[in-house]
Amino acid sequence: MNTSTGAILLYSLIVAVLLIYLPYIVVGAARVQVGYDMKAPRNMFEKLPPYAQRATWAHQNAFESVIVYTPAALSAYVVGVDSIVALGAVIAYLIARTLYPIFYIADIALARSLMFAVANLSSFTLFALTFLKVNSL
Repeated sequence: MNTSTGAILLYSLIVAVLLIYLPYIVVGAARVQVGYDMKAPRNMFEKLPPYAQRATWAHQNAFESVIVYTPAALSAYVVGVDSIVALGAVIAYLIARTLYPIFYIADIALARSLMFAVANLSSFTLFALTFLKVNSL
């Protein structure tokens, strides 16, 4: 395996985890704006403005997405997937997961859904490349 491909797969996991918290910055700012209640932080959801509620949903969805992406990237790393398609899938995933919360918070449903699909397709591409690599050994 090309060392840079392996490194990119591993570093992409760090970025993917960091991207989970991108929408939470908006949630945190909105919580401060409406008056943060340390005794019942989860009860604040209904008090948040709609954009911050969408940011909360984007934050929750990021966990769901990284749960699929992580084993996809790790399995590709472990079996030594080394292709431009794998690199494209990694880049597409990270771009899609960066844009997803932006579109969600801005309430642009079609673009948000497209980014969701691109990220999932990227994860499944890594799984498929892993499967093909294992079967060619």
